Amino acid sequence: MTRRPPLTPLAQSLPSTVPFVGPETQERAAGRPFRARLGANENGFGPSPRVIEAIGRAAHHVWKYGDPESSDLRAALASEHGVKPENIVVGEGIDGLLGLVARLYIEPGTPVVTSLGGYPTFNYHVAGFGGRLVTVPYAGDYENLEGLREAAIAENAPLVYLSNPDNPMGTWWEADEVQRFIESLPETSMLILDEAYGETAPASALPRFEPDRPNVLRMRTFSKAYALAGMRCGYVIGEPEIIRAFDKIRNHFGMPGVTQAASLAALQDKAYLHTTLERVSACRDRLAAIAAANGLTSIPSATNFVAIDCGSRATAEAVMQGLLERDVFVRKPATPGLDRCIRVSVGPDDEIDVFEAAFAEALAAAHNRR
Repeated sequence: MTRRPPLTPLAQSLPSTVPFVGPETQERAAGRPFRARLGANENGFGPSPRVIEAIGRAAHHVWKYGDPESSDLRAALASEHGVKPENIVVGEGIDGLLGLVARLYIEPGTPVVTSLGGYPTFNYHVAGFGGRLVTVPYAGDYENLEGLREAAIAENAPLVYLSNPDNPMGTWWEADEVQRFIESLPETSMLILDEAYGETAPASALPRFEPDRPNVLRMRTFSKAYALAGMRCGYVIGEPEIIRAFDKIRNHFGMPGVTQAASLAALQDKAYLHTTLERVSACRDRLAAIAAANGLTSIPSATNFVAIDCGSRATAEAVMQGLLERDVFVRKPATPGLDRCIRVSVGPDDEIDVFEAAFAEALAAAHNRR
């Protein structure tokens, strides 16, 4: 019998699973590539040409560690949002930053409030630090603000997670509703407000920044609207003392210089961002039209994806599997009530053409199985 150093009891208790099975893993299993990659909410329209140029220039300096303070990028972000650099910490995407927040606030048994069926990577980090998830069912297709508030108060929870706009449904709350929610939370509950899709949302969905409020952390990313998912860059805006706490635990050399240069160039090219957002909006409309042409409805979205209501969990599962069999990568929620939908990312016209044809075939096959 092989003997090896033991894992901690917590690590031994965790399942050997990850939040998402990557499309590359699925391609290797199938032995062929996807024809349309529309399941990871990436931005298939690609980054600004200025970003590509900036990456090329920065490539000559990859022998250097990146600036551990991300000073130029933080200064630009501060100017962009009307806050100060000390209100911002940059990290390895929102996913990495969620892990740091969990490390700052969670001990074994700590109650953490989130939505049942919400972003699973947050749950993954909570479990990894021994937290106790307290989940609140959606209210229809929306995260339940009143339910989250009541759970936070009942549990005296130090962390509450809300994504606005929402993943996986694409719905959103208007800023005044989010602000009322913020003000209703206990002072001892830290709200993680995940705004990964902030740029694709209507401006009316985003509350004004309150850089001195001590119990809100606003999270943004360059992975979605700016098309830099592979560069892994996100940031948190919060009260300076809380932001300084990240320095106690973060990987100070985790942000490569190439990533910082690419993100800065993306932020500065406003014209390209505007064009991208127009393309996102047009593609959302096209996906809604495809759903309607096949007798289905879609859920109005403020993100770079559209949830298509297939009517039942069984039909949605069959449609998703049918699309995968036709080399079209999409995903679907797993939670009852949400699992009647498939989730389709926006993308270039040629990939949406592939999806449109495959979707009709997969839906017809699903109906024929009944």
